[in-house]
Amino acid sequence: MRAAVFQAKGKPLAIENIADPTPGEGQVVLKVGRCGICGSDLHMAEGHTYSFDEGAIPGHEFSGEVVAIGAGVDRLKMGDRVAALPFLSCGKCGPCLAGDPMGCPQQRMMGTWGVKGGYAEYVLINEIWCVKLPKSLGFDDGALVEPLAVSLRAARVSGIKSGDRVLVLGAGAIGLAAAYWARQSGASKIAVSATSNRREDMARAVGADAFITPEEGRTLAEQSTAALGGEADIVFECAGVVGSLDLAVSAVRRRGVIASPGFCWTPDTFSPMWAMSKETTIKYTNVYDTKEFEISIEALENGNVEPRAMITDVVSLDDTPTAFEGLKQRNNQCKVQISPW
Repeated sequence: MRAAVFQAKGKPLAIENIADPTPGEGQVVLKVGRCGICGSDLHMAEGHTYSFDEGAIPGHEFSGEVVAIGAGVDRLKMGDRVAALPFLSCGKCGPCLAGDPMGCPQQRMMGTWGVKGGYAEYVLINEIWCVKLPKSLGFDDGALVEPLAVSLRAARVSGIKSGDRVLVLGAGAIGLAAAYWARQSGASKIAVSATSNRREDMARAVGADAFITPEEGRTLAEQSTAALGGEADIVFECAGVVGSLDLAVSAVRRRGVIASPGFCWTPDTFSPMWAMSKETTIKYTNVYDTKEFEISIEALENGNVEPRAMITDVVSLDDTPTAFEGLKQRNNQCKVQISPW
């Protein structure tokens, strides 16, 4: 098969021919329909704290068609279309059986620890991490399920309820997905904050009522309170940059909740006193479980397809190295997807 392969920090991906994957017990091979390029892929390619190994194939936001089946597979059949949690695991321990891939002591995420990811024509995956796509959804929708599930985990952990005022820090895919779930959860007002207005239209498309960019002489907390008609009940910290937690604390109401799926790659200085004085609850979240994939697919199937606005470009496998390098620079893209065929 052909794949986009990581060479080394500072070098573009290379398109190479490598051996097709072969399914083992409880595994299937997917013909990749779409694979999204994630911001974490870009960070790892630059060696920010964590890095891809030489020869790694990135890609953990993918969907595809089952084209090969290993022994013991009984839930999937050839031709099934699925979105997949991007892990290989033992498939037999308690966390695996409960749909919690990160709980498996043997779990490995796509693109890491020698596991080939979705920047390729085919990908190997455990059957248990595959969730079927309904006929109404395409592979493009299927590749959006992973980032949607990241933010859904944060929404569920936050305890968001109908009528809440919500502030989202960051207008990347995870922030936009958080705004989407806030709208689906019945939030009364939703504001998204970003450093520029490049993604304002997308934020409003997925459910935001207001879009906040820095204003001289006004703090984020002041802007947020004005936009929401009061302090935020819930703040989703999705920017993952130094200082974001302090900003979230400044904007949340007393005894409010901050849910943080943002991935800050560097140490951050935080002022606990302000959080303590408000009795703020801060909850970190990491990835998702099978249930969150199922809920995300159900929301799209029910016609709540606003996240499609996040897809700003689709590139071929041959064009992936150029697109990947372009995304390392300032750009107007949000979610670029690879179509390998």
